[in-house]
Amino acid sequence: MSLPQLPPGRAVEVRAVDGVRLHAEVFGPADGYPIVLAHGITCAIGVWAHQIADLAADYRVIAYDHRGHGRSEAPRGRQRYSLNHLAADLDAVLDATLNPGEHAVIAGHSMGGIAITSWSQRYPARVPARADAVALINTTTGDLVRDVQLLAVPAPLASTRIRAAGTAIRTFGGARMPRFAERPNKRFVSRLAVGRDAEPWVSEFIYQLFAETPAAGRGGWARALVNSMGPQHISLRNLSVPTLVIGSAKDRLLPITAARRIAADAPNLRGFVEMTGGHCAILECPSQVNAQLRALAESVAAPRPVSR
Repeated sequence: MSLPQLPPGRAVEVRAVDGVRLHAEVFGPADGYPIVLAHGITCAIGVWAHQIADLAADYRVIAYDHRGHGRSEAPRGRQRYSLNHLAADLDAVLDATLNPGEHAVIAGHSMGGIAITSWSQRYPARVPARADAVALINTTTGDLVRDVQLLAVPAPLASTRIRAAGTAIRTFGGARMPRFAERPNKRFVSRLAVGRDAEPWVSEFIYQLFAETPAAGRGGWARALVNSMGPQHISLRNLSVPTLVIGSAKDRLLPITAARRIAADAPNLRGFVEMTGGHCAILECPSQVNAQLRALAESVAAPRPVSR
């Protein structure tokens, strides 16, 4: 299996509340039921290629680049990256791409899932007004650094490991990627983000996306997530719509325990699915993810009237 080619899309420029330019694309039939996709840190719209190629045959698929990623603007300054921005940017994309009164299935992978839960916490009235259902894939609501499986250490040294992991992620996230360090950098990114049994192209593609993400965006989001996603978890109280949770058994970055916690806390759990592989289920198990997203959309989308 390899990455499928994206179908033709329509670009939409979105303005965030602070003026940052965000890039979104719309695929599939203009009158199709909408499915919105939010990618993870150091990725871009193309990471959803398997899902877009499949779902756009029947649905209107809307995908966007987070600020500091892909074709979106990468503002400088730490104050331009936060969970507040993550939530507000998603809300701006929904406003710009959905019709008045229209609802969608909103799916997020990794940081994209954090965008959804942050949005539900900060914009509670918008959840029933814009979402019919959500899908949270390989994501977390807190304890980000505590859960990262960078290195196994004895229990007495756990706090040291947590501090070291936080420092490593913040530093590496914003570092420039010189050619001479490409090999060890690839190993580090692959170890965190990709399962051992994934096809080699998955690791290559994930590193390519990582290296192409502007250092300002990588560093800004790495700092924001490490500093914000601590023991105080994002509340799911306002996530009132049906919620699908997908985790991966060998996810080192956001282990399956994070997905299980979300499933236990979600007030309207539609289903919990544990997949094989590592952090990038959308690339490592694309057919399974596609089937789950289709089933979720079919369960909430109003049937189209039959034309006569």
